[in-house]
Amino acid sequence: MNSYTYKFRSIERHILAYPKFLLLFITFVVAYLLFTGRAYYPLNNFVISIGYLGMFIAGAMFAYGFTAAPATAMMLIMAKELNIVTAGLIGGLGALAGDLIIFSFIRLSFADEIKKLSHEKIFKKFNGNIPIHIKKYVIPVFAGFIIASPLPDEIGVTLLAAYKHVSVEFFMLISYVLNTIGIFFVLYVGTLL
Repeated sequence: MNSYTYKFRSIERHILAYPKFLLLFITFVVAYLLFTGRAYYPLNNFVISIGYLGMFIAGAMFAYGFTAAPATAMMLIMAKELNIVTAGLIGGLGALAGDLIIFSFIRLSFADEIKKLSHEKIFKKFNGNIPIHIKKYVIPVFAGFIIASPLPDEIGVTLLAAYKHVSVEFFMLISYVLNTIGIFFVLYVGTLL
């Protein structure tokens, strides 16, 4: 085996060992290509041409870790073309739709495992050591911080979906407000670029 073949197989092994990181890297490349614009002007024109529908789609993509980077690039492109208030509100609705899919999936599909997991030793210890009135606020605040931050919404949404004291209505309010704030920030930055 020559050195070229050995190096290629070594690279191939590393890529196959980390497919999720490769996919995440590809999303960053797509976001960069969307945002740089000069070489991909037709793509930028398309993003701008779909207007508020594009903002809704970008908002829905903003909720997921693997599509957050391209969604952010789309928002940055559209920021100068759309009314920032209307775009932020519509993008927030898209993000809410994306988060509701995660929330419903976790709440319905994982209900049996969440119940089983709550009987595990570590969770019983956690539940027993933290007073309920503190736990009632800590979990939603921590999950809200994750939803509002650039971290993947999946983590915060899963925490809220697993926490049985969070109603769907409360989740919808939290998700919409926090995602809309994050989207307004992205759009504001887009107007400055």
